[in-house]
Amino acid sequence: MLCVIFCSHANLLGLFLTLRPALGPPGRKLGDGLLNLRVAALALGRMLLVSAAILGAVQLFRLLLLPEIQSVFHLGDTMTSAVRRSGILLFALLAYGASVRLIEKRAVIELGFAPGGMALGALSGAVLISITTLTLFAAGIYEVTAVRGLDAGLLGVAGFILVAAMLEEVTFRGVLFRWLEAAWGTVPALWLQSLIFAVMHLANVEGAGLAAAGTTIVSGTLIGAFWTLVFVHSRNLWVVGVHHAAWNFAIILTGLPLSGLEDWRALAPFESRYNGPDWLTGGAFGPEDSAITIGVMVVCLAVLFVWAKRKGRLIRSGG
Repeated sequence: MLCVIFCSHANLLGLFLTLRPALGPPGRKLGDGLLNLRVAALALGRMLLVSAAILGAVQLFRLLLLPEIQSVFHLGDTMTSAVRRSGILLFALLAYGASVRLIEKRAVIELGFAPGGMALGALSGAVLISITTLTLFAAGIYEVTAVRGLDAGLLGVAGFILVAAMLEEVTFRGVLFRWLEAAWGTVPALWLQSLIFAVMHLANVEGAGLAAAGTTIVSGTLIGAFWTLVFVHSRNLWVVGVHHAAWNFAIILTGLPLSGLEDWRALAPFESRYNGPDWLTGGAFGPEDSAITIGVMVVCLAVLFVWAKRKGRLIRSGG
């Protein structure tokens, strides 16, 4: 996943950097435009260095250290899976932290442990997506067809979801957004990074039609922008990562598709099905593409943008 993201950053950002001089306001001096371009190019270079460091660290663990650990301790499949997930996250965070200290020469405050913020993030993440799922279950649009009860495998799924969410937050909010924000300011960086986040998730649903793909890009961009604003307010990757993970796990518990993935539906406490149109159910992508989720995100974004502006948390270009 990190390799694909790394390559996409290089290609997409290269395109946007070439377009950057045309994005400035009318009347801007050529020298200012060139200065902004140099700042953006420097940010891009640093961002790619950090991405390469994270990717290298993860591959070091997966290809070299993990086989040695398996050989020495004779781990079973379940334990190997747990060690793999934990190790990948640990090495990614260590590489990110080391890169920030070496390149930016500052403390890595965004990885500070924040129990209160994390608890609030987990609660709000589960509650927000449940606005969609509970509403549609109550309306009969989503229907529970069987009750399986809790499966022991859900604990492993929760661990995987947390690791995956944290890796996405480090990649998109910690690396991509922060470096774009430093070059272009909060708002342009937020929308560009969120669009890339959405496009990356299109691969989760094969053979999606134009309408479905368009809906996924809209919903994914809005959700990515929402998580970016959570980061803007908290400046803590654990807070937004736990929010992201709780959101995802709440979907898994309903027995509905998660971002177009069907992998864990068989482990969900409930077996569920759709009884409505795709624009309301979310179709193959799941509740995140529902019109209700899109509406909830629009409201949340409006509130968070106003709050960020009042608190002075929106950084201007070059600020």
